[in-house]
Amino acid sequence: MSTRLRCSACGNLTRFDVVASRRTRAFHHYSVAGELSVEDEEVLDETIETVSCRWCGASGEAIEHVAVEAPADRADRA
Repeated sequence: MSTRLRCSACGNLTRFDVVASRRTRAFHHYSVAGELSVEDEEVLDETIETVSCRWCGASGEAIEHVAVEAPADRADRA
């Protein structure tokens, strides 16, 4: 099972402002014209600093992680 966010203040399940710090390793490919294309990005470390509800502005303990069944689990029950 995976999890998703839910705002217990207003019931929002879809829109959140998330501030995170990430340390990544990526292949940077520059074209001859100098345009950057980032490929094969791997997240080495991620820290979620704050999460707030986009609808009502609630944060902290008002933001819950709720379990979500994987799509394969739902298909097995059909």
